[in-house]
Amino acid sequence: MNSANVIQKKEFKEEGVNKVTYIKTEQLVADTYYFKPNQVLAYHRHPEGDQIFFVHEGEGTFCMDDGKEECFELKPGVTVLAPKAVWHKITAKTELVVSQATRQPAGMEVRK
Repeated sequence: MNSANVIQKKEFKEEGVNKVTYIKTEQLVADTYYFKPNQVLAYHRHPEGDQIFFVHEGEGTFCMDDGKEECFELKPGVTVLAPKAVWHKITAKTELVVSQATRQPAGMEVRK
């Protein structure tokens, strides 16, 4: 059985958002992102799969852009969906711990 306590294993980095992959199979990946205040996971999208985010600690903003930008406040307990092929980003207000699950392979494109 694969498991991880993402709160006990917090790993923040000064140089940018830290992405840690705790569980990965051929069909699913579960990562946790550790944000310091004001760090940003820039706009990107996954052309082949939905992505679900789960907020464990901290506060921030989740934005999606499918032709019109829409933003949601992030705080502990919040879950948000980034539908496949929709641009999305996360900006931290405080230290922020967010996990995500995405089907594999989902592909990834970064907005230029």
